[in-house]
Amino acid sequence: MLDGCVPWPPQLAEHYRNAGYWRGETLGSLLREWAADHRDRVALVADDGTQVTYQELDLWCDRLAAGFADRGIAPRSRILVQLPNICEFVAVCFALFRLGAIPVFALPSYRGNEIRHLVTLSGAEAYVIPDEFNGFDHRVLAREIQAELPQLAQVFVVGDPGAAADSFTALADIARDPVDLPDPDASDVAFFLLSGGTTALPKLIPRTHDDYAYQIRITGEICELDQDTVYLAVLPVEFNFPWGCPGIIGVLRTGGRVVLAGNPSPEVCFPLIQAHRVTLTSVIPTIVHLWLDAVKRADHDLSSLRVVQVGSAKLHDEVAARIEPALGVRLQQVFGMAEGLLTFTRYDDPEEIVLTTQGRPVSPADEIRVVDVDDRQVPVGTIGELLTRGPYTLRGYYRAPEHNATAFTEDGFYRTGDLVRLTETGEIIVAGRSKDVIIRGGDKISATEVESHLCTHPGVQQAAVVPMPDRLLGEVTYAFIIPTDPTAAPTLPALRRLLRQRGLADHKLPDRVEAVDSFPLTGLNKVDKKALAARAAARAAGAVRTLTADVS
Repeated sequence: MLDGCVPWPPQLAEHYRNAGYWRGETLGSLLREWAADHRDRVALVADDGTQVTYQELDLWCDRLAAGFADRGIAPRSRILVQLPNICEFVAVCFALFRLGAIPVFALPSYRGNEIRHLVTLSGAEAYVIPDEFNGFDHRVLAREIQAELPQLAQVFVVGDPGAAADSFTALADIARDPVDLPDPDASDVAFFLLSGGTTALPKLIPRTHDDYAYQIRITGEICELDQDTVYLAVLPVEFNFPWGCPGIIGVLRTGGRVVLAGNPSPEVCFPLIQAHRVTLTSVIPTIVHLWLDAVKRADHDLSSLRVVQVGSAKLHDEVAARIEPALGVRLQQVFGMAEGLLTFTRYDDPEEIVLTTQGRPVSPADEIRVVDVDDRQVPVGTIGELLTRGPYTLRGYYRAPEHNATAFTEDGFYRTGDLVRLTETGEIIVAGRSKDVIIRGGDKISATEVESHLCTHPGVQQAAVVPMPDRLLGEVTYAFIIPTDPTAAPTLPALRRLLRQRGLADHKLPDRVEAVDSFPLTGLNKVDKKALAARAAARAAGAVRTLTADVS
């Protein structure tokens, strides 16, 4: 396996192979098989109406792989891929899979702070971007990063590369006639997903061809995918959820059709559902709220939609109960992480299980423990921290030995930081989390990271960031600050401008700020964040909506 990655122990890896979980399949070769089976069927549909068949996608990937190789991209080269929900994302990734190069996923909302970190940590030597997206010029960012990190030798642009240096090339211009390329080792890293940001900046999660091929196969079987499945990719495709749970790759495996939505709004998604007869989609609770409100006024035909997966953040029982009647669909609750473990409710589960739990592990080889602070197993029904290991759960983050020493047990169980309890029949119910994060509309935001940037403002002496309940987003970011001058505390717009200038993504910016004289302290003289969170919750009580239009 790639240096800096932690492999599965040899005996356990052999067990996974002998049991048939790992079949020695590479993702690039699998697409070739799927294309041979479903040649003229439509594989991808962009929200502008562009369609790509399986045969066209297969050839596109071959031509891009040859083009990348011609530009010096080699097996195990790391390539940062930051694209929105467009067909090029799928083509680029599978082209790199065939070449044996390794995509490093970056969310479209990431800016200088995150991109700089990912390039440095991964050792990326190339960067794939759109020219512009949502009013932001990614070419400007790429030039800034290249100036600081010369290792980023090439930038491939979907669209107009602009008047940049020779290192900028239009992606459409690199395609070459296909060439024979050796298949990578299925046990090696296929791509890097990103951790949810529970530390200051994301860590890299190595996913191998073997483990991800198994993940899409087992989740696709649970979801009963077939060639009539039409999947709407609503969430950013760099997320594990829409990419492979079973998501885009899982649907391609069965000859189904993937429709790519530019954004999750009902105004975009409802017409796509109607036009393409979408049968399955994956969303987070924030989007569910928007769709439930919009469906009352919508006149679109959503009758083709059979299943809505909801995951990434806690779905409250009362909201879960509204989904099937309002949207006319079957609800499937999903819990999991880019690091591995996935739990799904099943289609034949009793209604109470579907509405009140996050389901059971998808694989018979998933091992879970629920433990107390001393790592002792707790009784069924008791809340504890979830530990897990299995054939698609990582054994260590990339180039993170110090963090891995505490994030994993001696026998290889991953400490998820999630607080859960198990039912008598084996379902997981998520109770919360032990990590210091805010989950804002499904995005995990490190409180520590935001606090460190807030404290760079000359008017901020100390900062403490906590979650505040919000009806729409689940949680928003509430920042308590102790101002340097109590008579001239920085305003929320001023703090948000500073954080933007420092390269933070918009979803990480504080939604509310409150100046205080001092912070409550625990008995150990640490900031009592539980007390601050309770104060933020009290501020939210009775509020219809916490977000305002004037915070920018």
